[in-house]
Amino acid sequence: MGKLLCDSTATLQSPSPTVQWREPPTADDVDLIDQSTAAAAVEAAEKTISAAATTAWDEVYGLEEQQRRHLQRLHAMGVLWKHPGKGQTTSPPVVFRLSHGGEVSSDGNCLFTASQKAIGSCGGGIVDARDLRRRTVRRFLDDFGSAGEEEKEAVEEAIRHMYSPDLKSGWGVHIVQEEKMLAKKDERESLDSAIDELMQIGMQRETAAESIYRERCVPVNDGPSWAKYMSISGSSEDEHDIITLQYTEDGLLSVDENREGHAAAFGDDIAIECLATEFKREIYVVQAHGGDGMVDEENCVFFLPHKPRSEIIESPLFLFMKGTGWCGGGADHYEPLIANASPMISHEKVALVL
Repeated sequence: MGKLLCDSTATLQSPSPTVQWREPPTADDVDLIDQSTAAAAVEAAEKTISAAATTAWDEVYGLEEQQRRHLQRLHAMGVLWKHPGKGQTTSPPVVFRLSHGGEVSSDGNCLFTASQKAIGSCGGGIVDARDLRRRTVRRFLDDFGSAGEEEKEAVEEAIRHMYSPDLKSGWGVHIVQEEKMLAKKDERESLDSAIDELMQIGMQRETAAESIYRERCVPVNDGPSWAKYMSISGSSEDEHDIITLQYTEDGLLSVDENREGHAAAFGDDIAIECLATEFKREIYVVQAHGGDGMVDEENCVFFLPHKPRSEIIESPLFLFMKGTGWCGGGADHYEPLIANASPMISHEKVALVL
C-alpha cells in the first residue's frame, strides 16, 4: 500500500568485491597442528560430517541446485579462518562448518534479526534485534564524529551513492535508481494536504507527491541523515517514515509513500561494518545468487568480508544472503548462519581459506 506507480517496477543490486573460491592450500600455506596423531579420528569424523552435509541445506527454501551444492560443500569441508590480529601468531587456525540458522522475517529488519541469532549461536549472549539497530547507529555516530574530514567525505559519498544518486549517470549499469527521503510521522497530514493542493490545480498525484516530498522531506545524503534513516525499524515508535522515489532513465517511475509507516531501513555495508566494530569481530556475508544473477555455477556463492575498525577479539560471524539478481531482478535477504568449529580436519580438504 502507499505506492504510486508510473510504470512497471524493478529493483537493483550492484556486484560487490568478493573472496573467490580457490584451491585448498598446501601444507606450507597454513601452519596447522600435527594431523598425524589424529588421522583415524579425522577420517571417522569426516565420513560422518560428509553424510550429514547432504541434508544440511536440503530444507532451505528458495535455493537453486547449483547454490545448494556449493553450500553443502561448505558444510562438509568447512572454511578455514585464522585470527588476523597482532600477537595472535601462535593461535592455530580454526575450521568452521556453516549451516543454515533458520528463516527470519523479511520485514526490513533481517540484518539485525539474523545477526541476533548468529551472535546467540556462538555464545554471544541474548541480544535484542532492535537494540542491535540502536547500537549500530550509536557506533556509527561515535566513529563518524571522531573521523577526519577526508574520511567523513568518503563515507558520505558512499551514502549518496546508495540513497541519493546522481540521476544523470549510472544508467549503463542500473535499470532503476532510488532516492530515499525521510518524512516526520507527525507531519504526514500536512504533507498530504500540500499534495492535494497541487492535485487540485491539475497535477498528477505521483508528480505532486514527488514535488512535495523533495521540498519538505530530508534526503538521505550525509552522516546525520543516514543515522536517522538506519534508526527506522518500521514501528510506530520511529520518528520518521521512509519515502522512496524510483526512477528510470526516462524519469519518475513510482513513489512509495509508505503510508502505514511499516517500511524499515534495510541494513547496508556501513551498518555491517558498524556491527563488526561494535562486537570486535569480522562479519562474513555468504552471498548466493542464482541463474538470474548472471553468474556461472562456480561463482554463484561467495564471501563478502566486513572488518571492524577496531581490534579483532572474537571469532567471526557469518550471515547468509539470498539474492535474486544483480540488476532489475528482485530483493536480497539476510539469514543467520551457524558456524561450528571443527579443529580436527585435514587442512588440505577445506573448501575455502578466508
